[in-house]
Amino acid sequence: MSGNIYEHGLDRTPANYLPLTPLQFLDRCADQYPDRTAIVHGTLRQSWSQTRERCRRLASALVKRGIKKGDTVSILAPNTPAMVEAHHGVPLSGAVLNAINCRLDAEGVRFILHHGESKVLFVDREFSALAAKALEQLDSKPLVIDIADVEAIGGELIGAMEYETFLAEGDADFAGVWPTDEWDAIALNYTSGTTSDPKGVVPSHRGAYLMSLLQLTDWGMPRRPVYLWTLPLFHANGWCFAWSITAAAGTHVCLRKVTAANIFAAIDQHGVDHFCAAPIVLASLATATAAERRSFSHTVRVRTAGSPPPAAVLKSVLEMGFEVEHVYGITEASGTPVSSFVNPDWHDQPMDERARLMARQGNRSAVLEGLRVADPATCEPVPWDGKTQGELLLKGNVVMKGYLKNPDATASAFSGGWFHTGDVAVMHPDGYIQITDRSKDVIISGGENISSVEVEDVLHRHPAVLIAAVVAQPDAKWGESPCAFIELKPDVAAPPEADIIAFCRERLAHYKCPVRVVYGALPKTGTGKIQKFRLRELAGSREAITELSGS
Repeated sequence: MSGNIYEHGLDRTPANYLPLTPLQFLDRCADQYPDRTAIVHGTLRQSWSQTRERCRRLASALVKRGIKKGDTVSILAPNTPAMVEAHHGVPLSGAVLNAINCRLDAEGVRFILHHGESKVLFVDREFSALAAKALEQLDSKPLVIDIADVEAIGGELIGAMEYETFLAEGDADFAGVWPTDEWDAIALNYTSGTTSDPKGVVPSHRGAYLMSLLQLTDWGMPRRPVYLWTLPLFHANGWCFAWSITAAAGTHVCLRKVTAANIFAAIDQHGVDHFCAAPIVLASLATATAAERRSFSHTVRVRTAGSPPPAAVLKSVLEMGFEVEHVYGITEASGTPVSSFVNPDWHDQPMDERARLMARQGNRSAVLEGLRVADPATCEPVPWDGKTQGELLLKGNVVMKGYLKNPDATASAFSGGWFHTGDVAVMHPDGYIQITDRSKDVIISGGENISSVEVEDVLHRHPAVLIAAVVAQPDAKWGESPCAFIELKPDVAAPPEADIIAFCRERLAHYKCPVRVVYGALPKTGTGKIQKFRLRELAGSREAITELSGS
């Protein structure tokens, strides 16, 4: 026998090689825990055996309506049972799931339906008017199915039929249309709108499978967790927790409206022990009234991503009993491939220093094959000195297949054999990365680079500030100068602009300080991220002018 002895008689067979997909979690969970509660929604309690039957009916009904492998099926809904079921049932039909941000305007929804060539659209009745307006100018309209959710208030039904009627068309014993290649697309997720040019991100079954299991191991989640859906399921499939919680035989606790009062009530009523949230949600918990808060004795673990939570907010939620971990999430990697593992030694640090360390984005996860902060042109890593800035680059099987119908953007994103995130970062000596800005958010004033994140961090220390965002505005002398947009804490009067500027000048080099302060509610995406492109429009920056011109 010539060649490598392991190359003979050890072939792939149906017994030892199947395409990786998170869809298999559902059968395992329903077989082992048929009577365990799978979904909680208001007064609804739905078991895992019931959930599997409904997901199979959904898949079967789609196939009977002519849905084929690779067709796009969209859903416009908040975090409801139908949204959880869609994450299992739609891919089980062979289709690609497109969960749409329900906070978009009609033009944004129309763009997605057209660009993704959607064949079916499930619409929660709360968003029927939005969907109807989006459908008006579509030449090829999808089949519309209404979701008359029991917790929805108002909204006309605009579809061909209602969701429950549609499910009744399906077969409860439907075997499913399983992927023949784990590289097949499982979802179509559009970027969240922090820029004005959304792209269709396409993850594979393989990537979603790996990220789903990563969320369990990386966070150290126990069996049968009780998970609260505060993170929108339309955001990178809820960072793949849509499938992670199923894999862990947990309970999906749905939440239509994310408020501090509703979060505390869910913890109290259902024993919630895990949820994910944007920093703005943590801020709402920190500023909740005494009437809204509920005490709890068990540990409630929270993952937060985006801009680092202000130290004061982090201190407040930690004191309430929440265990917070900061992670780095990005749609193009199906979730959170980087997390800030809390070093036990940090607990001995003063709270301010502990918050600073915890606010860093952290280390690469076990299923991310490569992470570096590097020169974006050469992909060569920068020194691990916590000072030298570069672009955050990723490499691994959780990274997307690419951008739908956008080969140029895909090629650019993957140049040099790395995925270019567009985030500016530094690498600390201990191997923890820290995001310092988005590449387009760096302010160049008089030839000096100013990190908007650094200025925002100082603003968050001011006792009146709930959340702050800093962008560039035109400056006749310096080219650009920082402009601060501030959302105040509830029932707090706006300080004089001069006081805010003086507060910053005491803590920053003067050229980094805002020259203008604007108060008001900040525009946010459905995941709570600040829409800086809208703030740049208000500030009149060169970047906003470029975006508005479509160049």
